[in-house]
Amino acid sequence: MGARLVPELVCTDIARSLGFYTGVLGFTVRYARAGERFAYLEREGAELMPEQPTGRAFLAAEPAFPYGRGMNLQIEASDVDALHGSALRAGATLSLPMEETWYRRGDEAAGNRQFIVMDPDGYLLRIFQDLGARPFQGGPSSGTPVHRPRPEGEWNRP
Repeated sequence: MGARLVPELVCTDIARSLGFYTGVLGFTVRYARAGERFAYLEREGAELMPEQPTGRAFLAAEPAFPYGRGMNLQIEASDVDALHGSALRAGATLSLPMEETWYRRGDEAAGNRQFIVMDPDGYLLRIFQDLGARPFQGGPSSGTPVHRPRPEGEWNRP
């Protein structure tokens, strides 16, 4: 059985999206349907389906950059530093620089080493490595919402 939730991400250029996800973030193409401009990608158990609509599309409204407003996709990685370096070398837009943060989870705090990178269509990808858990010390979680204007990074040019 595959993943129970696999996001299908509408994109403006399937070749550019595939270059970003495979070349920068290390996803592999499980299968693709070139005529439909669709691919099924996987990386360490994370699965995504980028698609450049060719006709029928499941959209609530016309897409506008940045796509995926109001959400970010959290993707666990075994080596977040390697992916961070790859994103920097590729000129990808970081919406959140690398950080170590702890989030309250009941009576404990769960640690993440993480950064947020924007894909070519503006989807925010929070790449993280699990740091484990420790007793909660009190106070609010350290996570703070971040809003950035449209970046003009290497991967975010129309």
